[in-house]
Amino acid sequence: MRLQFLGTGGYHPNERRHTACLLLPDHGIALDAGTGFFRVQKRLNTDTLDVFLSHAHLDHVCGLTFFLVPILNGDVRKVRIHGSKQTLDAVRSHLFDEAIFPVDPPYEWCELPEGQHVDIADGGKLSWTQLEHPGGSIGYRLDWPGHSLAYITDTTAPGNYLPFISGVDVLIHECYFPDDMGEWASKTGHSSATAVAHVAKQCGAKRLYLVHADPQHPEDDPIGMDGIRKIFPDSELAEDLLEIDF
Repeated sequence: MRLQFLGTGGYHPNERRHTACLLLPDHGIALDAGTGFFRVQKRLNTDTLDVFLSHAHLDHVCGLTFFLVPILNGDVRKVRIHGSKQTLDAVRSHLFDEAIFPVDPPYEWCELPEGQHVDIADGGKLSWTQLEHPGGSIGYRLDWPGHSLAYITDTTAPGNYLPFISGVDVLIHECYFPDDMGEWASKTGHSSATAVAHVAKQCGAKRLYLVHADPQHPEDDPIGMDGIRKIFPDSELAEDLLEIDF
């Protein structure tokens, strides 16, 4: 299984990190469509694309406006956008309002059925859970025989999602703040370093990749990785264009 980190920052892009987008290029699955979504076109190895949105904040959806060319060229024959009804309604009525984006993209809009999962390629399944965040957010888990991945973004750790991510092979979790700014985590609906490390340890994850870094800090380590690794050694701050196998 291959996973590519196409956008690892939060709020707005900077010279180092674009905003939220993950891609499984061989399965035709993207998680979120922030500014990093422009990179999907050259990396996708399927002629269909399923995009699963965590929520409708612009740093997670604005890239949906970037994908007309591969559709019009026939490189991709079908694009399905999945999310909650609230998220899909917001994206369709605002991001794709004619005054903002005058072309109605030929996307299929797919509301996530409550309390269920969807089947994905190679005998896998994708499931979801509600997260605490202003305006709401969704966490995703992808399971195949012998492989699993969870994507938890835009929420304050720890939360009631711990059972949902139990035993996952790869945990991708947002971490916007270092510990000395931890008070801002609960104020803004985001997470800080030590709390995320404890989540990874408590859920029994094998690997932890941190995303959604504060764009005001483009340095190598804006969140304090040494402290995180003392709690959960197999941790890494994901960078744009990182590719992993799991």
